[in-house]
Amino acid sequence: MTGRVIGLVFGLFAVATTVPAVAQIEIDITHGQVEPVPIAVTGLVGGTGPERQLGADIAAVVSGDLDSSGLFRPLDPRSFLQKPDQIGVVPRFGDWRQINAQALVTGKLSVSGDGFVDAEFRLWDVFSEQYLIGFRLRAPRDKWRRVAHLIADATYQRITGEEGYFDTRIVYVAETGPTEARIKRLAIMDQDGANHRFLTDGRHLVLTPRFSPTLQEITYLSYLDGQPRVYIRNIDTGQQEILGKFHGNMTIAPRFSPDGNKVVMSVALDGNTEIHELDLRTGVQLQLTRHPAIDTAPSYSADGKRVTFESDRSGTQQIYVMDADGSGVKRISFGKGRYATPVWSPRGDWIAFTKSRGSVFYIGVMRPDGNDERLLSTGFLVEGPTWAPNGRVLMFFRDQPGGGGRNGRVRLVSVDITGRNEREIVTPTDASDPAWSPLIPRKAPGSGPDVR
Repeated sequence: MTGRVIGLVFGLFAVATTVPAVAQIEIDITHGQVEPVPIAVTGLVGGTGPERQLGADIAAVVSGDLDSSGLFRPLDPRSFLQKPDQIGVVPRFGDWRQINAQALVTGKLSVSGDGFVDAEFRLWDVFSEQYLIGFRLRAPRDKWRRVAHLIADATYQRITGEEGYFDTRIVYVAETGPTEARIKRLAIMDQDGANHRFLTDGRHLVLTPRFSPTLQEITYLSYLDGQPRVYIRNIDTGQQEILGKFHGNMTIAPRFSPDGNKVVMSVALDGNTEIHELDLRTGVQLQLTRHPAIDTAPSYSADGKRVTFESDRSGTQQIYVMDADGSGVKRISFGKGRYATPVWSPRGDWIAFTKSRGSVFYIGVMRPDGNDERLLSTGFLVEGPTWAPNGRVLMFFRDQPGGGGRNGRVRLVSVDITGRNEREIVTPTDASDPAWSPLIPRKAPGSGPDVR
């Protein structure tokens, strides 16, 4: 299956100022409590009424992205002393200091006759009166939200030093209906909930969707023929196929390798569940574990050289790590309770997990050697962590029980790795089993604005 890249022409530009170099604004996000940076995000200035409205819409999405991180506090545009169309080349920094803005986003845009948006963005440090970063973007009119996400990503990265994660998508399981007759469909949306659509019609149960690094395929578990099998599906065409030839045996818990060339999953053979690897290029299948216990929920390390998984080989569910060829198996979880659903961070520095102790569930992280365990969130049932591509934010789902015989609520929730800034992600239905995509690819400068 081939991928498709959305065309966005991207170029950096510099702005000359005469302000001497001083300390610039920055955020250290490695600590548990960070005071949000007050930031003013102005509407991108346009020459016509529709362009000005589009500029205001882009600014609203940028503000929403930055606010959702918990690291920024966008200021009310009604407080701005200098209006966007008065800014010119360099802002009147005194006006922005007066409303306590520490950072300032400005820009302009135009819509060409061929339906493309040409946008410019600049980020300023108000107190040092310095220009920090800027770029130009050209994108199809209907991709204007991606322009906003890219501006938010650039702002986030320049101030925090960490890669942004706003220009991404989420695939998840949308749930409707009563508990005894639950309908589960695959759904996809932007990370802020926009551009939502269903990928399947709900006639067959689906579970555990996972993105390919190419972003165009997902792998997931489906009961399409009454038997749980792992499928791979092209998001755009809807074409799908069963992964591997396991002769009718149940396959579950799929996950792609970092290069997208392999899928690791669990296969039930003769009543025993083992972890297998399937090479998508050659079709070669490799059994990685051989143990009478249940081995499942595998996840590759960021470099693809190791795999973490859960197993009850010690008597209870625990987390293990092994080399990618199945050798060197080592248990890493030793806290009180059961550990499940391990997922390696894209940076390779943490493994996220679900933990249960008695009737209480937790979402946590630990180092790949098992040290430095942190419990980030808790609840009646919290499960299924997935990483943002920068490895600093997690998403999971929370099942909240209902009362009086009514269905409970199942919702997606995000939290950062310090355990702060927990937020519910709005979806049109109940939602579970989220998977966060990598950053959406951006076309190289000068390659043209076409969509391919």
